[in-house]
Amino acid sequence: MDMSVKIGSVELKNPVLTASGCFGVGREYGELYDVSVLGGIVTKTVTLEPRAGNKPPRICETPAGMLNSIGLANPGVEGFIEAEIPFLEKLSTVRVVSVAGKAVEDFAEVIRRLTDLDAVDIFELNVSCPNVEKGIAFGTDPKLVADLVSACRKITRKDIWVKLTPNVTDITIPASAAIDSGADALTAINTVQGMAVDIDSCKPMIGNVFAGLSGPAIHPVALAKVHQLRRAFADFPIVGVGGIGSAEDVVAMMIAGANAVQIGSGQFPNPNLPLMAIAGIGEYCHEKGYRSVREITDSLQAG
Repeated sequence: MDMSVKIGSVELKNPVLTASGCFGVGREYGELYDVSVLGGIVTKTVTLEPRAGNKPPRICETPAGMLNSIGLANPGVEGFIEAEIPFLEKLSTVRVVSVAGKAVEDFAEVIRRLTDLDAVDIFELNVSCPNVEKGIAFGTDPKLVADLVSACRKITRKDIWVKLTPNVTDITIPASAAIDSGADALTAINTVQGMAVDIDSCKPMIGNVFAGLSGPAIHPVALAKVHQLRRAFADFPIVGVGGIGSAEDVVAMMIAGANAVQIGSGQFPNPNLPLMAIAGIGEYCHEKGYRSVREITDSLQAG
């Protein structure tokens, strides 16, 4: 069984990656299993300067998922290089570094400092963070997306993935801007905006009021967005993410059009979920008589 997939110019040994923010760089999970068996890992988001993150409470459980408003807490790019690059150098899997910033120049500078490191294979642009100048998320404005991707494309020859926000009317519009500006793949979706209220105190249950919803509740949303992207961009690489809680969810995401899949908060109750997903994909292919996992992608039989 051929489990490999090619996303842009990079080949993954299998289509299962871990999503940004739910895996660190894999150090803790490495105590449970060999993370190099994964198709790839996506690091927690790195910014130019250190960030303390948002005020607490930052996390709230919901009936079918969780809300989080961490605020991109991280040690900054120099702290990341010092603390995490030595560990990433030891991994024999694809290493994707998630990047964010307040301005286009911040993204570009982070990439400039990381692009020559062998421990970094791909950059994933987190366009859900707000642009300070305009006061809106980069990913909601196609012009901002285009400017951002173009600037980063000038800095690096390594592949660039753009992680799209679902909090837009038509996800194909910022996606098109990313593709036209030099992106090598699209990641969809980031968290869905949400909030929770304590009815006794009449206060929000998240310190920052609004937060990102993840978990099973957003899986149908992610499936729809991935399929919309596949319909619009027939052959362009798409990495699906959102609400993955089982191998069946991974297969469904691929049937909807994803070439590969990232697993995020589903790892919290089940740290071995990525391993189960890899095994489950193989079993599904065997049952279907597929010789390659790539046969699953965009196999939806609609109407």
